[in-house]
Amino acid sequence: MTTQRAPGPARTAGPTGSRPTVAGTVDLARPLRVADLRRVATGVRVEVPAVVRDRVARGRGHLRAVLGDDDRPVYGATTGFGALVGFAGRDDEADQCDNTLAHLGAGHGPEIDPAVARATVLVRAWSLAQGVSGVSPRVVEGLAAMLATPFAPAMPRYGSVGASGDLIPLAYAAQSLRGRGWAYLDGQRLPAGEALTRAGLSPLVLDGRDALALVNGTSLTTAALALALHGVRAAHRAAQWLSCLLVDVLGCDPGQFVHPRLISAYGHPGAVDVAARMRVLLDGAVPSGRRPLQEAYSIRCVPQLLGAAEDALRYVDGVVAADLRGVSDNPLFFPDEDLVLHGGNFFGQPAAFAADLLGTVAAQLGNLVERQLDLLVDPARNGGLPPMLAAGPGRQHGLQGVQLASTALVAEIRRNATPAGMQSLPTNLHNQDVVPFGTQAALRAVDQADLLRLLCGSLAVGLRQAVHVGARTPTAPGCAELLDRLVEVVPAVDPDRPLDADVVRAAELLDELTALPDES
Repeated sequence: MTTQRAPGPARTAGPTGSRPTVAGTVDLARPLRVADLRRVATGVRVEVPAVVRDRVARGRGHLRAVLGDDDRPVYGATTGFGALVGFAGRDDEADQCDNTLAHLGAGHGPEIDPAVARATVLVRAWSLAQGVSGVSPRVVEGLAAMLATPFAPAMPRYGSVGASGDLIPLAYAAQSLRGRGWAYLDGQRLPAGEALTRAGLSPLVLDGRDALALVNGTSLTTAALALALHGVRAAHRAAQWLSCLLVDVLGCDPGQFVHPRLISAYGHPGAVDVAARMRVLLDGAVPSGRRPLQEAYSIRCVPQLLGAAEDALRYVDGVVAADLRGVSDNPLFFPDEDLVLHGGNFFGQPAAFAADLLGTVAAQLGNLVERQLDLLVDPARNGGLPPMLAAGPGRQHGLQGVQLASTALVAEIRRNATPAGMQSLPTNLHNQDVVPFGTQAALRAVDQADLLRLLCGSLAVGLRQAVHVGARTPTAPGCAELLDRLVEVVPAVDPDRPLDADVVRAAELLDELTALPDES
């Protein structure tokens, strides 16, 4: 089978059989960006230009030539897997594929978010498209075809140690693309074969090398880390905006703690940049003259805290960029030099360290936002506003429930911030005697980013309510505009009502307001 797309147009699930929405184009001849991974959550056109097809075909031809030489063993093609590399593999290529994937069907736990699963497929497609994995061109074309539909493989969360690639989750993805196991279509969980048919796709046909190349990379780790980075960065920007609004509605004097001379003396580039952005939003703010000389650290030290986070996020930016332009697989085939190189390019240590750092940043950002909300609801520190910002304390309870939930959210973020990248456990008969555990670190970072987003939404609801119960309206035009937008989506809490939906709406507004141009 040379094409993976069934005849006729791709169809979505559902009674109407309508075409999927295609959101933009990704060219496999160009480096991937984090924005590409976010865009692929829905249908996206993935281009496989001639230069990609040619280099994949050359890599495949080189594999065939090498396999024709009985004196040149190729891991996973002529051998068993992992600790069983010293034994011969199966002679039949289809059997070798089945053998590769069957023994990896040992995953457990909840299934990974379909958006993360689709981003994983895109990262894997780009790595294979570099032409050094020896895969069939139909594999890359089949992954590209899948991404134009709402299909997503069902992948278990637990099973990868991030060392020999994300073996077990990616094996489930490969099986799903073959029509085995389970998949999602427009969010509906279906038998994979049915999902393929309803998406207008035919099952992917693999041999042993194709199967191994699909699983022998850290594409899940990379995809999760990239998406988590985006979420934490968005929350970082939101925290800057919300901190400025807090400063203004309380009447603090930003001329002190964001003064350019003060921050430049600090010497850290992230702090310099954060303070500069805060000065723009706070331009025109008039201090009330009733605040203490030195504010609490959750106000006074915002440039230093968010600046340190910015410096750390820039490191993670670099790791993600390198992962997105790198090949994670083993072995690699280099036709021009007639080389087959067996090594460790599937070892996800850079992503593990970066994900651990990202988790630390998320935890401290959560600490900041939660402490700011605590300050805002406390009449001893909020300038005499009612406790819990209740419009009628006692008869009403204002933000009391939201603050309780925020405490639980930040505790969960912190609990998940334990570093994974140095907790190695040997496995696979000590073939994998040191492992990075980057997969779980990256997936936890996705969870942390989601919770951090809700914390920012909670603080936004609090700031909107503070003005309703007596805080001054912002004096800086930028802050006033932010409050006006919050008022549009979050009604005043008077009387009490459930606020979970309000927190989500506020978080969505912050997503919109803080989005960078390439994220819209």
